Amino acid sequence: MALLLREALGDELRRLRTDQGRTLREVSTSARVSLGYLSEVERGQKEASSELLAAICEALETPVGTVLTHVGRVMTPQVVEVLPTEPAAGTLAAA
Repeated sequence: MALLLREALGDELRRLRTDQGRTLREVSTSARVSLGYLSEVERGQKEASSELLAAICEALETPVGTVLTHVGRVMTPQVVEVLPTEPAAGTLAAA
């Protein structure tokens, strides 16, 4: 199953918060959002509105664009280019 945007966004917000050593309560108070709702956003269970996302990012002192750029990279599948190989010496290529 494909990773959903709300899940990737929640993962990134949780990573930022824990990297800063902050609790859900600290960030929820600073962002003026309920602790339960922030927890649901971090777990990918709720979609964050643009206003809510901006408030959370401000509380985390991280630009929204930085968060969205990282989430975009996580959600973009890796493209691996496979180059054709040359037949080994002494073998015939199928015609």
